[in-house]
Amino acid sequence: MKSYKDKFIKHLQKTGRATATQIAYDKDISQLLEFLEKNNLHNLEQVTSQDLTAFKNQLKKEGYTLKSISRKLNSIKSFFKFLNKEGITSNNPAINVKHPKYEIQPPRILSPLEYRALRDACREDVRMYTIVELLLQTGIRIGELANLQLQDIDFDHNLLKIRAHESHSARQIPLNSLAKTAIQNYLKIRPKTRNTTLFVTKTGNPFLVRNIRTSINRYFRIAGIKNAKVNDLRHTFIVEQLKKGASIVELSKIAGHKRLSTTEKYLQYLETQPTPTKKAKLAEL
Repeated sequence: MKSYKDKFIKHLQKTGRATATQIAYDKDISQLLEFLEKNNLHNLEQVTSQDLTAFKNQLKKEGYTLKSISRKLNSIKSFFKFLNKEGITSNNPAINVKHPKYEIQPPRILSPLEYRALRDACREDVRMYTIVELLLQTGIRIGELANLQLQDIDFDHNLLKIRAHESHSARQIPLNSLAKTAIQNYLKIRPKTRNTTLFVTKTGNPFLVRNIRTSINRYFRIAGIKNAKVNDLRHTFIVEQLKKGASIVELSKIAGHKRLSTTEKYLQYLETQPTPTKKAKLAEL
């Protein structure tokens, strides 16, 4: 069964699915296969919807949240759909397995007091201050930030080039004065290295996503900001830009949303509906 799982992961790679998605699917399906083998099921053709429901119930007993269980079911449904399409199995037992119902939590939007406190907490750490400022002023994803190269910064035209990465397409983002100044100050103290990655460690190696995330979480704690995650800076950017009248169409392009409806969902978190403008220039937070 493991060979079929490996074949499925290779299929995900060929179709350009994000690395994080591949890792999650691999882990979820491995967990299912382990459960099946413990229950003396060694042939995927023998698996029934009852077996998959039993796995779902086992996850509940182990304390997984309903959201996590639903995500794991997505992995499993995709896996069996692939097996069925490839002719490896003659049926798809995952079709009739229902997702658990759970309440979707709204995105965490930082208040001006909170994101100013975060700025103050890391102000003496020039590199982290710049990272926080970029995430807050541009709304880019943490993976996009980690992939930024020196040549992606266009100071003459105040633009930030975001490279195509996995399932996300390339785009350009206006660079406001706060973000621009933060980058310029960081470049003055950036370690000298042949590495062209914008954010590097003291030894000149790329500053990895997991380490960036850990550092930001540390400053959240120092600033006394509870229940916040790195991606909340992106949520905050989008909502604040909408409040200040940014065009939804332009903001959707800047945020790199594949569908306009993704951006429109943020309108429900505004107390009053803004008067949109056509200006692409980002408001300063």
